[in-house]
Amino acid sequence: MAQLKNLNKQTAPKSVAPERIIQFGEGNFLRAFVDWIIWHMNQRTDFNASVVVVQPIEVGMTDVLNGQDCLYHVNLQGLENGKPVDSMTRIDCISRALNPYRQFQAFMLLAEQPEMRFVISNTTEAGIAFDPACRLNDSPASSFPAKLTQFLYRRFCAFGGHPERGMIIIPCELIFLNGHHLRKCVLEYIDLWKEDLGTDYAAFREWFEKYNYVCATLVDRIVPGYPKKDIVEIQQRISYEDKMVVRGEAFHLWVMERPQNMTTEDLRKEFPAEKAGLNVLITDSEAPYHERKVTLLNGPHTVLSPVAFLSGVDIVRDACQHPVLGRFIHKVQYEELMQTLNLPKEELLEFAAHVLERFENPYVDHQLTSIMLNSFSKYKTRVLPGMKIYLERNGRLPEGLALGLAAIITYYKGGVRNDGTPIRPDDDPQIVELVNKLWQNEDLTEVARGVLGAHELVWKEHGDLNEICGLTQLLIHFLKMIQEKGMLETVKSVLK
Repeated sequence: MAQLKNLNKQTAPKSVAPERIIQFGEGNFLRAFVDWIIWHMNQRTDFNASVVVVQPIEVGMTDVLNGQDCLYHVNLQGLENGKPVDSMTRIDCISRALNPYRQFQAFMLLAEQPEMRFVISNTTEAGIAFDPACRLNDSPASSFPAKLTQFLYRRFCAFGGHPERGMIIIPCELIFLNGHHLRKCVLEYIDLWKEDLGTDYAAFREWFEKYNYVCATLVDRIVPGYPKKDIVEIQQRISYEDKMVVRGEAFHLWVMERPQNMTTEDLRKEFPAEKAGLNVLITDSEAPYHERKVTLLNGPHTVLSPVAFLSGVDIVRDACQHPVLGRFIHKVQYEELMQTLNLPKEELLEFAAHVLERFENPYVDHQLTSIMLNSFSKYKTRVLPGMKIYLERNGRLPEGLALGLAAIITYYKGGVRNDGTPIRPDDDPQIVELVNKLWQNEDLTEVARGVLGAHELVWKEHGDLNEICGLTQLLIHFLKMIQEKGMLETVKSVLK
């Protein structure tokens, strides 16, 4: 076995570029997605930027990252145009990493660097939140939006509110309209700190609103993270001892909604990812792309998982390649869910083809049970809106989507699969208890009506689903067939 080298700028080449990007977060996703994209932009365009990573919470990985001079490898695996991809790229666009809990002044001094232009973040869905306990003089403030506001105020003061020293802020947290939420939080902190800001309050607020540009975004790449199982093989392949290797799928998509105070063309010029040939879309509205992803990727996952698992299959890829289940997922995606969207058909077909390639990734054993966590909540947000639109447009219910709900209800009954595999639903205990109680008498009408009528606990704003024309009877029909003939025969009946 070959001797491994330490990974640092003495043993591996590292490019040098102006520090133009502050990145809140050092986790796997940002390094395998955002920094990978920035590296490609540097390679293919005149973007010429490096990233300063800021650790958003007190405990993180900046020390490990700095220990490798912020060098690491990204291993991408998957299918592209039907062909396997297994690439390895050494990323060198991060210049340094700071922990503001130990290096607060170094963090704040970033605001005084004139070439700084972008803030990018991924601080988890809970990261974009307003905490009124945060103060302007904290070192640092605990919440990410408060840290960002501290940074922006320091920049406002350092450059006298100059219009050209505002920032382009690109959050990647997985919440719809993330940029709108972040902008609102910053304004709330400016207002909360009005007394501390004193005579700067009005001018700082105006500078933020006019000359800082907050994008709403949609990000899409599955990133399993550190490949512990294959790390020995990977390190032999790269000849380095890399503690920050990160594995992701080959597919990537980044949709950016332009801020109201910036044109699409201006954002494209400043962030030339499209010019670099990357799958980054800069658009007037993120909403249709968010709806497309939820409907054509998350929706099929939610419907396929219980149907396939109760048919005796455990892995997403195996379900897609199954002679019956493969046809079922095609029906759900192309004949039902796709019919509920309003984007151009060619665009939808291309995206759907990418989704199926991702589902069939030969390198990832994606367990169906991992997708079934909180299935009712997922069905409510990912599938139910499409079911209603399909019914409205076609005058009948989509049978594949309805079967998916029947499969979830059957799965939540618990017990064991035909091959002896335990069935363990994982959800809000109140929901699991409700479904268990409904199943006690084996009265399928009671089960169907009880689940569909649980609007306060499950369906919330959608109300009592028994009021959806024909759904109760169709659900009873599928529940009965699953009990009498099994899941696979029920799927076959839908395909006929």
